[in-house]
Amino acid sequence: MKFGITMFPTDYAIPVPELARACEDLGFESLFFPEHTHIPTSRKSPWPGGAELPREYSHTLDPFVAMAAAAAVTKTLKVGTGICLVVQRDPIITAKEVASVDHLSGGRVLFGVGGGWNLEEMEDHGTPPARRWKILRERIEAMKELWTKDEAEYHGEFVDFPPAWSWPKPVQKPHPPILVGGAGPRTFQRIIRYGDEWMPIYGRGTDNLHERIAELQRLAKEAGRGDIPVSLFGAPPRPENIEALARAGVTRCVFVLPPVPAEEALPRLSRYAQAAAAARV
Repeated sequence: MKFGITMFPTDYAIPVPELARACEDLGFESLFFPEHTHIPTSRKSPWPGGAELPREYSHTLDPFVAMAAAAAVTKTLKVGTGICLVVQRDPIITAKEVASVDHLSGGRVLFGVGGGWNLEEMEDHGTPPARRWKILRERIEAMKELWTKDEAEYHGEFVDFPPAWSWPKPVQKPHPPILVGGAGPRTFQRIIRYGDEWMPIYGRGTDNLHERIAELQRLAKEAGRGDIPVSLFGAPPRPENIEALARAGVTRCVFVLPPVPAEEALPRLSRYAQAAAAARV
C-alpha cells in the first residue's frame, strides 16, 4: 500500500514547499493538488460534496506551479494532479506542462484527470459540458502523441494539429501514469481506453468497492492488460479502514488535508502518518 496526501494549495494554507518537505519527511509517497481555474458566482452547478461550496475552491493555486514548487524541495516525493481539468485546457500547453514538471522532478509526476462537475466553469472556457468526455479523450490522446513521438500529430473533432515538435519529453516512459477520476457507469471504459489507474473518491460511487475493483481487473484482463492500480482519494486515516481497503484491492490511500496553516496542518500530517504506519498492509 502506498500513502499520499491531497490538499487545495490556497493562498492562506500551509505553503506548498513546507507541506512537501513535511510529506517526504513523514514517509508519504505522493502529494496531489486539485484544480479550479475560477468559480463562477452563479453557483448553478451543485457541489457534489454538499450544500455550501468551501472557500478553497476559489482560492486554489495553479496545480502545475504547486507541483513544481513541491518537486523543487523534495527528492523522492511524487507530485500529482487530483484532478487536472483537461476539458478546460489547451492540450498542447498542458502536454508541455506535464512533461516539463516530469523532466524537472526526475520523473515524479502522477497525472490525475477527470471531466469535472462545475458546468459554468467549463462553459467559461468554451467547453460544452455535454461533450466533455469526448473532449477529454481526444485531448489525452493528443497529449500522448506529443509525449511519445518526435513528430506528433492528431486529427479529431475537438483537437486537430499537423505534425509538430515538442520537447522536453517526459522522463517516465511512455509517459507519466494517467489516473482517471470518477466512478460512473462508463469510468472503467475510459480507463481501459486511455488511462493507467483508477482514482475514485471515497464515498462517491465506491459502495461495494471490492466488487468494483474486481470488475475493473476483469475488464483489464479481457483487454489484454495487467492489473490496474487503484488510488482512493479521501481514504479514512484509520488503520482498520486502511486494512479493509487493502483487502478490497486499493493500492494507494490518499488522505485529505484541509487547507489550513502550518500549525494545524503539521500535527494532522503526523496523525495520518501514524495511522498509515499502524496499518498491517
